[in-house]
Amino acid sequence: MPNPTSSKEGKIHGPNFWVVRHRGGFSIKEEKTAHVLIPPSSQQLAITIARQLARANMSELIVQGESGRIRLRDSHGFDPFPPKG
Repeated sequence: MPNPTSSKEGKIHGPNFWVVRHRGGFSIKEEKTAHVLIPPSSQQLAITIARQLARANMSELIVQGESGRIRLRDSHGFDPFPPKG
C-alpha cells in the first residue's frame, strides 16, 4: 500500500479506492497502483468493500459505471463543513 499522505489539518489519510471494470465484472484498485485488490465480482459487492476501505483510510471512493465513466464519488476524508463558496 502506498504511503499515507497528510492533509492540511495534519491528519493522515490513505490512497483513494476505485471500483473499476475488470474481466467481465468489477474490482477494486488503489489509486496509483496497477494491481486489483479483489477478483472480479458484482458491482454492488465491490462498492460495499471499497466503501469500507475508503472509510478506514479516510480517503475517497470513485466508482466507474459500465461505460467506464465515473458515476459516483464519495469522500470519507476531510471535507470542510460548511463548504467554502
